[in-house]
Amino acid sequence: MSITILLLIAVIIAALAFEFINGFHDCANAIATVVSTKVLAPRQAVLFGASLEFIGALTGTHVAKTIGSGIVNAELITLTVIFCALLAAVLWNLLTWYLGLPSSSSHALIGGLLGASIVKAGVSVVHFNTLMDKVLIPMFTSPVLGFCTGFLIMLLLIRVFYRFHPQTVNKRFRKLQLISSGLMALSHGSNDAQKTMGIITLALIASGVLKTNGEFEIPLYVIIVCAMTMAAGTMNGGWKIIKTMGHKIIKLKPIHGFAAETSAAGLILTASHFGIPLSTTHVISTAIMGVGSTFHAHAVKWRIVGNIVIAWVLTIPSCMILSSIIYYLIYKIF
Repeated sequence: MSITILLLIAVIIAALAFEFINGFHDCANAIATVVSTKVLAPRQAVLFGASLEFIGALTGTHVAKTIGSGIVNAELITLTVIFCALLAAVLWNLLTWYLGLPSSSSHALIGGLLGASIVKAGVSVVHFNTLMDKVLIPMFTSPVLGFCTGFLIMLLLIRVFYRFHPQTVNKRFRKLQLISSGLMALSHGSNDAQKTMGIITLALIASGVLKTNGEFEIPLYVIIVCAMTMAAGTMNGGWKIIKTMGHKIIKLKPIHGFAAETSAAGLILTASHFGIPLSTTHVISTAIMGVGSTFHAHAVKWRIVGNIVIAWVLTIPSCMILSSIIYYLIYKIF
């Protein structure tokens, strides 16, 4: 068996490990609020979320194409570069998972890809226009949109239901939150699962196994394998981050969970349609903050929020540095 094939196998294993970790790391995005409001038991929520994440992963490939060919020049990327990017992203995800911080798996992967690619081929390998339009600008605008959308939807719901008895409101929104959490899981699958599809397809092209004919297309078997892997990861939970998302930022009731999930799901599905590898973590976190701010400013535990923001800001540069170091060490050793 040739070295290229062995390296391709290692890259695919690392990519699926990243997808699996992404599933249990980011499953909190889809099910934290529905667990914290006791609409579903944790086991029920995990199974519910995993099923809809799988379906969401099958809904398109626009984001996969952005990751695979839009951010860096695919013709200059090697299997070693891809392996280093994945390893950096996995290590960062595990670290933030251990610390209970909902950081962005998307930005971890993008940072890892940028770092190793630049060390291998120089700064010219980066497609800066795509990076700016589909990564950096959404990185800063999506949290703002998440906060504002969550805030406005919650205000609208308060306006409509302020005369109703709280018990009646909770009873109605316990059922409605099943829909909103399902949409959140679906949107997460539609965006996050595609990132690994793009990486695996990029690896298949770099190894010569897959011919492009001028078009970057995602094979059906890659789509299905990635969808199944993310669903399996989701089924394994991620309870530390669920605790952070569902309890530490703000105490949620069903109506608040519905507002946050509906806001975030709408933004993420829109981003997936336009091929934007959005940070689903950023969007749902800030949507929860926006909902909480309709109570009063002190309802949100801003110290916890501050820790989350630090993780957001550090993710891309940290993963760039980490993947650069890994690539450099591999280059020196081999």
